[in-house]
Amino acid sequence: MTASFQFQPLSPDFAQDPYRQYAELRAIPGLTYFEDFDIWLASRFEDVSQIVLDARMVRTMDHIASREEITAQQRAANWHDMPHHERFVQFSLLDSDGGVHDRLRKQVFQLFTPVMVNKLRDEIQTYVDGLIDSLADREEIDFTADLAAHVPGHIIGRVLGVPDEDCPQLRIWSENIVQFFDIDRSEARKELAERNTTEFYEYLTRLKAEREAKPGEDLLSRMIEAQKAGLMNEDEFISTAMLILMAGHGSTIDVLGSGMHALLRFPDQMQRLRDEPGLMKTAVQEMFRFESPLPFFHRYCVEEVEVAGKTYPRGTKFGVLYGSANRDPAQFPEADRFDVGRTPNWHIAFGRGAHFCLGNHLARLDMDIIFSSLLRRFSHMELSGGTPAYKRGLSVRGPVSLPLAWKPA
Repeated sequence: MTASFQFQPLSPDFAQDPYRQYAELRAIPGLTYFEDFDIWLASRFEDVSQIVLDARMVRTMDHIASREEITAQQRAANWHDMPHHERFVQFSLLDSDGGVHDRLRKQVFQLFTPVMVNKLRDEIQTYVDGLIDSLADREEIDFTADLAAHVPGHIIGRVLGVPDEDCPQLRIWSENIVQFFDIDRSEARKELAERNTTEFYEYLTRLKAEREAKPGEDLLSRMIEAQKAGLMNEDEFISTAMLILMAGHGSTIDVLGSGMHALLRFPDQMQRLRDEPGLMKTAVQEMFRFESPLPFFHRYCVEEVEVAGKTYPRGTKFGVLYGSANRDPAQFPEADRFDVGRTPNWHIAFGRGAHFCLGNHLARLDMDIIFSSLLRRFSHMELSGGTPAYKRGLSVRGPVSLPLAWKPA
């Protein structure tokens, strides 16, 4: 870190606009050491891409540290004494590598292919139409709480086999668990994460028992068959179901909110979408690039590596800043401009390589349907309050709320 620049991802200024600090990071040669996290930050598109595509970069320390060393690091990061969080959250499909990751991903991958996801289009459209119908008579809504928060969880819940009436509670559990992934790991936040993980685990255990007694065509039933075949154990079953439900909530809600905010901030681009509705697929990709909902991940190197002209020893921890990489002007012309027709747009919001986002097709379909429906049904939409506040932290990016005034077409 240079004397003139301090990276402050927990500050209110960063929450409102992280891109100034990202630009300052990209201007510093090589990677930047962030002492608070004992991590080397990669902020440029080229460096982030190199790290996430390198097979020597892994998500866990299992291959580079002893159990004693891992335990010591858990304590230092306040990730210890959380029995259910450690079993089902700290270990997951996302936080596994090699054969374990490949085996677990294979059990759920087929239901998230473009062909399978597109079969949900009519069901999603019907659900979105009904939700908009219930809100259309109001002159103002909170787009985040009243609309965005109700779609992704219900859809991923239906894929997995969760009753509709349970989905609002799953969102609460998910948000309270995920909040502990960020830098602020106070005892209160720790207790909240562990208690909600326990409640989520107990719920999934009951739901699994119901599916064992009465199987269906859902993903949960398929995972039960995979467990019976010895392809996953009990902890892996719960962890994978929990991850899919958590991933299907927060990040899509966040990018729906930031995507709508971008359309409101750039009314010429909203009008362009009204005039050219065929641009919606590229517009959705631009929403992910412009405000990446999961802007930060990490990797460890399992052997000595060279990144950005410097050699790093085995075990070095790297922070990959997707949010910064997706605003890198070396990769994206006029990177700070929101352009619904941007082509090509090889953003990195879904990651790259082995950990490429499993649910990206479903998230993009949700957004395509929601924004197409809104532009078709409402002739005017605008912010009804001041500048919306964004969530604080390094690992998430999305508005806390988004007051929206609209007029039906």
